Amino acid sequence: MAEEHSQLEERIIIKDQHTKEIDLVNRDPKHINEDVVKVDFEDVIAEPVGTYSFDGVWKTSYTTFTVSKYWCYRLLSALLGIPLAVVWGFLFALISFCHIWAVVPCIKSYLIEIQCVSRIYSLCIHTFCDPLFEALSKICTNIRVAVRKEI
Repeated sequence: MAEEHSQLEERIIIKDQHTKEIDLVNRDPKHINEDVVKVDFEDVIAEPVGTYSFDGVWKTSYTTFTVSKYWCYRLLSALLGIPLAVVWGFLFALISFCHIWAVVPCIKSYLIEIQCVSRIYSLCIHTFCDPLFEALSKICTNIRVAVRKEI
């Protein structure tokens, strides 16, 4: 009974990963577009002091800018949102596939092979270089350097 319950929980967890609830209010919880796409009317159009248009023109321009930006975005996302989601889903699936099935195994294989090479390299260094440098150090131990200041 406990085993069946565990398997049922496992299936529920797997299903929840693909059908999780999304937040329709906070659509950028990680703030990845915080500084990129926040463009308001005041960020694009501004009239310096002494160069004002009619108040009606200014108000109408503000409304036109805001509403057209809002509806253009909604129309573009309705037309291209789902196809682009498919493209991005495919691209990230491809990247994940390559990383899982090609990159990581290549790195692991390289690390295994380089470990063997490093042992051989270390053995060669210790075999040939250690005696040479020990001999050089014994030769140089009797060298004395004296510094004299002559006036």
